[in-house]
Amino acid sequence: MTAFKSDFLRELEWRGFIHQISSPVEPLDDLAKHGQLTAYVGYDCTAPSLHVGHLLSIMMLHWLQEYGNRPITLMGGGTTRVGDPSGRDETRKLLTYDQIEANKDAIRRTFRPEFVRFGDGPRDAIMPDNAEWLTRLNWIEMLRDIGRHFSVNRMLAMDSVKLRLERDQEMSFIEFNYMILQAFDFVELNKRYDCRLQMGGSDQWGNIVNGIELGRRMGTPQLFALTCPLLTTASGAKMGKTASGAVWLNADMLSPYDYYQFWRNTEDADVGRFLKLFTTLPKSEINKLEALGGSEINEAKKVLATEATALLHGRDAANKAAETARRTFEEGALAESLPTVEIPRGELDAGVGVLNAFVKAGLVASNGEARRQIKGGGLRVNDEAVTDEKMALSAGNLTPEGVIKLSFGKKKHVLIKPA
Repeated sequence: MTAFKSDFLRELEWRGFIHQISSPVEPLDDLAKHGQLTAYVGYDCTAPSLHVGHLLSIMMLHWLQEYGNRPITLMGGGTTRVGDPSGRDETRKLLTYDQIEANKDAIRRTFRPEFVRFGDGPRDAIMPDNAEWLTRLNWIEMLRDIGRHFSVNRMLAMDSVKLRLERDQEMSFIEFNYMILQAFDFVELNKRYDCRLQMGGSDQWGNIVNGIELGRRMGTPQLFALTCPLLTTASGAKMGKTASGAVWLNADMLSPYDYYQFWRNTEDADVGRFLKLFTTLPKSEINKLEALGGSEINEAKKVLATEATALLHGRDAANKAAETARRTFEEGALAESLPTVEIPRGELDAGVGVLNAFVKAGLVASNGEARRQIKGGGLRVNDEAVTDEKMALSAGNLTPEGVIKLSFGKKKHVLIKPA
């Protein structure tokens, strides 16, 4: 392990956040040690919620502030109009300006005080929007003042471009310019807020380094880059994907209970790693939980689920989710606080196909997925295995509580309720 001097970098290293860090490290370490480091992470507004993959960078901002430094959560109101080509085989759909603004407003709700604290103090977080400066750029001036510092040869060698071209996938001119805008963000944030560090996922390394180089050419102080790994589970799956889609952070897109269950279902081999990355528990407690084996590992999973949910949704919501899970799985009770989807009474009276019902409930992504799960015995209605894919749910399936309980496996449940 590197002998960092700052608590911030030592914490990140112990918890497993550091994938790459730019040289020289010593000046960055010194800034962090003396509480003089301002760092940012950019979040494009491509959806009305961030997802669990964004939590790594959010937690890095948390630890930055925890050790006396200043975080910037940059909203990409400008860059979203262009679309980041990184890691994609096709052009992102261009959103309307109204959609971008709506997404930005929804994303802001993610940054609870448990993650980062905003305010007017010298170490309080700020949330600027890059539309403030990007939309004011004059095209000719941008070409002369910024574009002249970029080599097309080098841009073509960037993974976000090279991989697309190697696969004979079209890249639009607007996407090709994304890296220039992101680099300029770094320079502008340094100019406005003395920001010296950009953090992000490892797929952003090239874009961040471009910003460092642009800063050098435009006369900024030394800028720095730090990236975290793009996580996969111990079994090799991309983290944050489920049968029903992305694990969203906003409660209106994924309930606190489902969020709790996502963490509760963590593979045994990932528990210790995820406790370090996605909770603020101290080292001593994490070490104790990591040492648990056998069936006791389930207690560590419950702690992980509760602490991760409390950070995002608050302690009350986390405790409620934990209690719902306990009643459902340990007592076999039909907990009223399970996620609920309403279906119009008339539609239910006419009969709702079981495949469609599981898709509407968000337990599976498609009718095809529902069919595959039925063949494997994975879907149940009111705790009875579904064997007929042509089965229709109706008012006759309502329990005495007035709901229909749909289950995917042993731990994912949704209640269907007539509206």
